[in-house]
Amino acid sequence: MAPRTPSVLIARLAFAGLASLVGACAPVRPLSPAALPQAAAGAEAAPAATACPQDLAPIARCLSGQDSAGAYYLIALPNSWNGHLVLHAHGGPALGAPKRERSVEDLERWSIMVRAGYAWAGSTFRQGGVAVRAAAEDTERLRQIFVRHVGQPQRTILHGQSWGASVAAKGAEMFTTTADGRRPYDAVLLTSGVLAGGTRSYDFRTDLRVVYQSLCHNHPRPDEAQYPLNIGLPADAAMTPADLAARVNECLALNQPAAERTPEQQRKVQTIVDVIRIPASSLQSHLNWATFHFRDVVQHRTGGASPFGNMGAQYRGSPDDAALNAGVLRYRADPAAVARFAEDTDPTGRIPVPVLTVKGVDDPTAFVELDAAFKQTMERGGSAARLVQTFTRHATHSYLSDPTYPTLMAALLRWVEAGEKPTPEGIARACPAFEATFGKGCAFVPAYVPAPLESRVVERTRP
Repeated sequence: MAPRTPSVLIARLAFAGLASLVGACAPVRPLSPAALPQAAAGAEAAPAATACPQDLAPIARCLSGQDSAGAYYLIALPNSWNGHLVLHAHGGPALGAPKRERSVEDLERWSIMVRAGYAWAGSTFRQGGVAVRAAAEDTERLRQIFVRHVGQPQRTILHGQSWGASVAAKGAEMFTTTADGRRPYDAVLLTSGVLAGGTRSYDFRTDLRVVYQSLCHNHPRPDEAQYPLNIGLPADAAMTPADLAARVNECLALNQPAAERTPEQQRKVQTIVDVIRIPASSLQSHLNWATFHFRDVVQHRTGGASPFGNMGAQYRGSPDDAALNAGVLRYRADPAAVARFAEDTDPTGRIPVPVLTVKGVDDPTAFVELDAAFKQTMERGGSAARLVQTFTRHATHSYLSDPTYPTLMAALLRWVEAGEKPTPEGIARACPAFEATFGKGCAFVPAYVPAPLESRVVERTRP
């Protein structure tokens, strides 16, 4: 996902009128080391002063470091801090070793939190790849660094974006009490989240992989070594994302306008769009995930066996569904791999603090129907009363709009501080007041209810 750079106009806004919107400013209150969990006491070095991104430099100071597990992190403190901390779990995930630049990109995208008066802290995580529990541990370690070396927030909101929403949901289940009996997180904000767990959220990418192969026959090619498509790639495969893009364009010409594709190429594109129910614009990114991230999961998370399968799936929407279903390759998910992947990635719904979610109804990356599955998970986990879901008219994934997020944060804080559980209608009514400071962009749809995930992604036989 490309970083989002906030407008210079908004970055220059003063905070004089913000206190009335998000609460009075509070001084930094150091916490004694005795109040920290034992694992953090004295184990983490203090962060060092560092330059803030250009747009935040006039209104904040920044700190950075590398934690004891190897994750890089960045902290931003607004000059007019309202006393609350946003602890950020980023999306992706990227593959490969962590890079310092990732936390800078995240802060640039989420500078709205700092501009709204919140302290912000984000970790790169210690490793790349689909490791949810490890990322949740890295995020909690960063909270401890903040508390020990920066200050004690009045409230800490755990924010997860995209894949990071699964990290935040899992972290809120894993870390419920500190050594001194406090709650580490007062509330959870999940934005554009991948929230059905790894064992269900990626089914459609398995479907994409087999349908693409049935149409294009070049991933792998007939004269190349064959392998089960549900492993993504063999461990020693040398294919790069550029190589894959070249093959996709060879078959589908996604690098060309629809009018410049051959009739056969456009027929294949339309078949994938209709069967998998993803826009053509996101086909390449989803196929990348079904290739390189699937390999990461199989090789590094599930012991060499695949948790992904499509046995029993009946695909619909093609010019000839019978021929399609007869021709696609079929794979059975390995039961042990499913169990291992579920333990790491599937939420249980046992979250003891308020949870607020937001999703664009036409999100092309994390389907809105994933939120219906998450609601069921929270109900099964006994946390239904602690969940409020909101939806917007946006058709984007990485970032919705500037006023959206301060609106949600203010609603969460009222819920925590005053026990005022928000409603989608109340949040929609409150949003325009934030446009005066943060610009236009309110688009809440309070009456929207997503359809079940099974209405979007075909069901299949599961272990």
